[in-house]
Amino acid sequence: MSRKSTAFQPESVAVAGESSGKGRQTRLAILDCALQMAGRIGLEGLSIGVLADRMHMSKSGVFAHFGSREELQISVIRHYHEMFEGEVFYPALAEPRGLARLHAMFHRWVQQISREVESGCIYISGAVEFDDRPGPVRDALVLMVQTWHDALRRAIEQAVQAGHLRAETPSQQVLFELHGLILALHHDARLLQIPDCPLMARRAYRRVLDAWTTKPGAELLRELCDQSD
Repeated sequence: MSRKSTAFQPESVAVAGESSGKGRQTRLAILDCALQMAGRIGLEGLSIGVLADRMHMSKSGVFAHFGSREELQISVIRHYHEMFEGEVFYPALAEPRGLARLHAMFHRWVQQISREVESGCIYISGAVEFDDRPGPVRDALVLMVQTWHDALRRAIEQAVQAGHLRAETPSQQVLFELHGLILALHHDARLLQIPDCPLMARRAYRRVLDAWTTKPGAELLRELCDQSD
């Protein structure tokens, strides 16, 4: 998940005023509002007209920044992805390669999902809306989720290289299980309103990695988890 990888911008988008500072600020303000709306009503609930009303702008003013409802949806996905990277991925890079970085990535992910219990996670809600609907919006969503998964898989593989996880550690299986914990956290906290879901996710995360840690890795994992609790 490099900074270059986030630069997904459909070539068909023609953004008026994008070269000016005011144009960029307006576009970001529209995207912030659209992201809040999408968390509550889904990407499919977004429309140029409703967004214009919320922003106290004309429809043509909003349309000039995105060109179509589809491009608005794609831009919201990209905006969420950049926010997610800023909150979760890039801060984790400050940690050394290996288990410490993987730990930071997962725990920041848990914190992010916990904050989004009320608003909803675009990655998760978007998957429900577009998992069986081919097209540019689904392609954008898949690209962003896959970019994050690739970064997590690399972190798992780096933990193997660092000697914290055993050489036979199945990186895809571990990734699958960690992602499953996040989905369970979001579902149970948001729909069932079960208390302490973040704590249960962190405990389950430790059990997932415990199955594959080396002796030095087990000691490091214990220290990391103690610091996080």
